[in-house]
Amino acid sequence: MRDLEELFAKLAESSFRSSFHLREPERSYLHRKGMAVIIQHAADFVEKRLAPALPANDGKQTPYRNHPVFVAQHATGTCCRSCLEKWHGIPRGNALNEEEKRYVVSVIERWLEKETLDTLQRSRNNGCKEP
Repeated sequence: MRDLEELFAKLAESSFRSSFHLREPERSYLHRKGMAVIIQHAADFVEKRLAPALPANDGKQTPYRNHPVFVAQHATGTCCRSCLEKWHGIPRGNALNEEEKRYVVSVIERWLEKETLDTLQRSRNNGCKEP
């Protein structure tokens, strides 16, 4: 598992990972449900789709859109066991332990918090006219 500051700096350098952003339907869903509910969804998705030693359809189990957590997973390399190994140093072939599951959810949560803050700042900047 990586230090989160180092991880997010590396993710920002990846044109693929940094291309992911929440679309309006995902932002609305996050706002409507609230961060606490979305983070519970993240924990459930991690438990069912990522935590097993050999997840079903590994590499294809995470859709690219339609839920804020899915977008966050692709943006943070927590979408499949291959990416978990590459980006986070969590080897494939073993079920995730509780600490690893908490780590993955914390990465997703941090990205969602940053994304919602960045979106708010972008919308404020777009509405502000320079003299």
